[in-house]
Amino acid sequence: MKTVVATLMAAAVLALVAIPAVADWQEGDPYKWYQPPDLTDTGIDIYNVCPKILADDFLCTDPIPITDVHFWGSWKDDLEGVISRIHLSIHSNVPADDNIPWSRPGELLWQRDFEPAQFEVIGPIDSPKEDWMNTNTQEYVPDNHNFAWQINIPKIDDPFHQEGTPDQPIIYWLDVCVIAEEGEWGWKTSPVQWKDDAVWSDSPDGPWYPIEHPITGESLDLAFVITPEPGTISLLVLGGVAVLLRRRRK
Repeated sequence: MKTVVATLMAAAVLALVAIPAVADWQEGDPYKWYQPPDLTDTGIDIYNVCPKILADDFLCTDPIPITDVHFWGSWKDDLEGVISRIHLSIHSNVPADDNIPWSRPGELLWQRDFEPAQFEVIGPIDSPKEDWMNTNTQEYVPDNHNFAWQINIPKIDDPFHQEGTPDQPIIYWLDVCVIAEEGEWGWKTSPVQWKDDAVWSDSPDGPWYPIEHPITGESLDLAFVITPEPGTISLLVLGGVAVLLRRRRK
């Protein structure tokens, strides 16, 4: 028993020490929702400079605040610009109906702007030649660029508090647009498809339109990660220690 408790205590300490590393999300790190980037020759980057808004839906089954968001993208023609601001928002879900046969963002629930000191751009990440698309102009450029970039937005102050539970899951929408100085930034697609297409709009109030492959017509989703609140990881471990200690005293 002493060995088990000691091991858990050590794990808790390591979890606490590792909290800052969660900001730089890597494959294998904890997450609440994960749609990986398509870093193959089937990947497409969708133009995403404000006022162009792209959004994708996700499912909440655990009411943990969203304190970290990570997503991937590329620069058109690999002409790297500078992101001067990122706008994130969370919306409720409007299901498909007889009038509009695709689901889409609804009520605005939360929004924040992030300055360069509040996010991190990691890259370039090598990838095969990937395609580029602008949903407004219907511009589609095959084999347009070779590099991808990961955007980390950690330690979000005043985060959005989700309300979904395992018994009553809730669908939300994550909306993103960036302000870029020079260059054209695009949000990268994901090979993982969940529910309906990702959508685009020129206004946070819509209308919203589905994002589909311009040639095949297949649904496209976008690459992003929502991670647990960093303290949650260590609290779970410490909670396990406390349970074991209580059992030992009985």
